[in-house]
Amino acid sequence: MDIVVLLKRVPATDSFISVADGGTQIRTDDLTWVMNPYDEFAVEEALRIKEKHGGSVALISVGPDKTTETIRTGLAMGADTGMLVNDPAALDIDNLGTARVLAAAIKKVPFDLIIAGQRAVDDEGFTVGTAVAELLDIPNINLVVKTAIEGRELTCERTVEGGTVTLKTTLPALISTQRGLNEPRYTSLPGVMKAKKKTI
Repeated sequence: MDIVVLLKRVPATDSFISVADGGTQIRTDDLTWVMNPYDEFAVEEALRIKEKHGGSVALISVGPDKTTETIRTGLAMGADTGMLVNDPAALDIDNLGTARVLAAAIKKVPFDLIIAGQRAVDDEGFTVGTAVAELLDIPNINLVVKTAIEGRELTCERTVEGGTVTLKTTLPALISTQRGLNEPRYTSLPGVMKAKKKTI
């Protein structure tokens, strides 16, 4: 089972955000950057699926050089490989542009399942995962709180207003995470040391 996880580097939710000169960007000098919390659920679910079914977990992100720190966090959790798309032209694009870049990168690696955070906590964008699925022409299930895989069939529970609904599809597919799917593991010192040796 080859699993790809989409990652985003975001300001920590307790950061003080202020507008930079020019009025179109935020000041980033003093911000603490972390892995998007919903992406932590995605990494954890990928690792649990790998532990049960075997395979590999690859992390993919778009961003500047410092995004490697976010990828290394996922590697320290137990992911196998990391890929960073670092192109100045991709740093100030919208969610659809980001999805196009990610889809192009994903086409270069094997995958059975793609897992994304259901949204990014910095821009509250809910569209990247769904757009990636559309660009790759694969099924997409959002707001997933439970997964089960048998052969090439994926069964998911997803939240809907007032409850959950069960959906089934065949792999390859893309799912996005919701709170309640799992509890992300902490990184361990041995995991951090191993992550430092992995090439991004």
